Amino acid sequence: MEIQGKVKKIGETQTFGTGGFRKREIVVTTEEQYPQDLMVEFVQDKTDLLNNYQVGQNVKISINLRGREWTSPQGEVKYFNSIQGWRIEALQSDASSSEMPPMPPNDAFEPVSNLNDEDPDDLPF
Repeated sequence: MEIQGKVKKIGETQTFGTGGFRKREIVVTTEEQYPQDLMVEFVQDKTDLLNNYQVGQNVKISINLRGREWTSPQGEVKYFNSIQGWRIEALQSDASSSEMPPMPPNDAFEPVSNLNDEDPDDLPF
């Protein structure tokens, strides 16, 4: 699966336990009718993939959905989901391709002269 959006936040790498488990989180805001802030975690050697990205950048992240069951000390069973990233790539901004060409300066235009002597406000309707 993939998600696309704008980077809202990139966390620092966190290390847990004696085994040195590493995790780093990124928050991406999707660009759709109802934008969503999605937190994606990168683990172990994948944490370094986020080093070249910045807040505000448009990205595409390849993800896996993960789920797990947990039983509390009281015997209550709960379920947790997470979004785990395994690849990230920068997207080109579509704004540059959809923008109009730059407007020439005002002095590049000449005033329009009235070609006939009729009233310039003489509209046909």
